Amino acid sequence: MGASLLRLFFHDCFVVGCDAGVLLDDNLPSIDSEKNARSNRNSLRGFDLVDKIKGALDKACSGPVVSCADILAIAARDSVVELGGPSWLVPLGRRDARTVDRAAAEFLPSPFSDLQVLIKNFSDKGFTAREMVALSGAHTIGMSRCLLFRNHLYNGTNLDVLVASDRKSKCPSNGGDDNLSSLDYQSPNRFGNNYFQSLIKRRGLFHSDQELFNGGSTDDIVMTYSKDIQTFYTDFQNAMVKMGNFNPLTGFKGEIRKNCRKVN
Repeated sequence: MGASLLRLFFHDCFVVGCDAGVLLDDNLPSIDSEKNARSNRNSLRGFDLVDKIKGALDKACSGPVVSCADILAIAARDSVVELGGPSWLVPLGRRDARTVDRAAAEFLPSPFSDLQVLIKNFSDKGFTAREMVALSGAHTIGMSRCLLFRNHLYNGTNLDVLVASDRKSKCPSNGGDDNLSSLDYQSPNRFGNNYFQSLIKRRGLFHSDQELFNGGSTDDIVMTYSKDIQTFYTDFQNAMVKMGNFNPLTGFKGEIRKNCRKVN
């Protein structure tokens, strides 16, 4: 579940800020859940595990004193650590949103995007191209559905032939939309810099992955990370702290939810 928890954190923060909005269900007329957005529907996982973490914390603390937003931030960090990656200090004190922004959730970075679109997506949130590449390194873990990489697999021009053939056995040109393949062909269950090494070998699963190393402005960054895992770790740590500090609710804004799926 490590990759799923890391993705939950990103899909929460990248919409309007780290406010646990992505966890809210359609339980009020005023809430059109971000879970219904195209990039989230039938895709995001980990909600039950977040509920368990929340329950254990509230029991230990004799009440809801830790926000769901802070839980997502800590769980993302701990997931990376458990899978062999680096650790970092997580600033705390976020509060939970009472509203969602389904419309904004429709514009999360897409696996079909070209490099310049990706750079703009992240720039609009205050991230540099280097930070974008570092954060993309999260794809060193996890899986994806055939639906999201089929077009790149069958119509892309920058793929390793043998790896593409292997992936096609799991993702036919028609059907099998929910069949899974690992984002990192080498070691999908360990956090490291293999993702960048795979990009150099033209093994990126998404079009957006391989765009990071395809003759563009980010090639040198990918090359650096592929050779120097410590530089990648340092940049990833810093970018994750920056992500976690994106537009949080603090002070008297928001609330600390008793149930992460609904407002108090």
